[in-house]
Amino acid sequence: MRKKSITLFSDGKLFRKENTLYFQNAKMEKPKPLVIEGIYDIYIYGKVTITSQALHFLAQKGVAVHFFSHYGYYDGSFYPRESLHSGDLVIKQAQHYLDFEKRLKLAKLFVIGAAKNMERNLSRFGTKYKFDELLEELKDAGKITDVMNVEARMRQEYYALWDETLPDGFKIVKRTRRPPQNEMNALISFLNSRLYPAILSELYNTQLTPTISYLHEPSERRFSLALDLSEIFKPILVDRIANRLVKQGVIKKEHFRGELNGVLLNDEGKKIVLKAFNKEMEKSVRHPKLKKNVTKKRLIRLEAYKLIKHLVGSQEYEPLVAWF
Repeated sequence: MRKKSITLFSDGKLFRKENTLYFQNAKMEKPKPLVIEGIYDIYIYGKVTITSQALHFLAQKGVAVHFFSHYGYYDGSFYPRESLHSGDLVIKQAQHYLDFEKRLKLAKLFVIGAAKNMERNLSRFGTKYKFDELLEELKDAGKITDVMNVEARMRQEYYALWDETLPDGFKIVKRTRRPPQNEMNALISFLNSRLYPAILSELYNTQLTPTISYLHEPSERRFSLALDLSEIFKPILVDRIANRLVKQGVIKKEHFRGELNGVLLNDEGKKIVLKAFNKEMEKSVRHPKLKKNVTKKRLIRLEAYKLIKHLVGSQEYEPLVAWF
């Protein structure tokens, strides 16, 4: 059975009865059974009560549960005890963080991957551009903060060029977050919030420790390796979905509301965007090296495997550059 991600948007209760997981909300006459063997992970946007028996069941089956606030921002995860342990890999992962040259190399590679995918997007959006000067500057960067600074300037240029292709009323103008100051910023932020835990779910299914990272500083309160990998996948997934929804008129002004001194997606808008995101993650592309079709969600896991090979010294890491 192929496992799928489940999104719970309405308020309700998630509980276990015998060996079956159920969800019920106020509109249901009887609870809906959820086949645990078919669940990959769960994303909760509504006010959902989860019983302790349900959490035990999810932990036994290795199903991560990700929680989002009323505004659609990622709040945190129920991260089951890791089953794919590798003390050797944890040591090597930490060594690559502690050895500054090794860390700097990986940090630069994540930014190079992001830059190449942004270039690819601009070409698709109708504006050809290369970050040649900034990539040359990146080579000489001697600090992580310098690398982050180059990456920030790349994105600033990227958003300005992307803006030239976006319709009036959906310009980025300037990247703003929490709260976003316009509709396009709100759309990008919402999608970014959905991508981060999706990457975390993939990391859970590898032997990598998600709290040891290289571009972003490790923190007690976040799984920072997911942030590293998100730099590569935000252009491929988030930006392309946002671009398509706006240019095809699927997302409109009516799908937003003003709140928190900013702009946010309303409930209808969230549902449209989440449906598009889930559909995009399940789309298949022909992998040039594997010579077979893989889902875009699977590409994230494959990227994690490439990083593992780099850490153990079997193969140099090369960031994914979209060919599709």
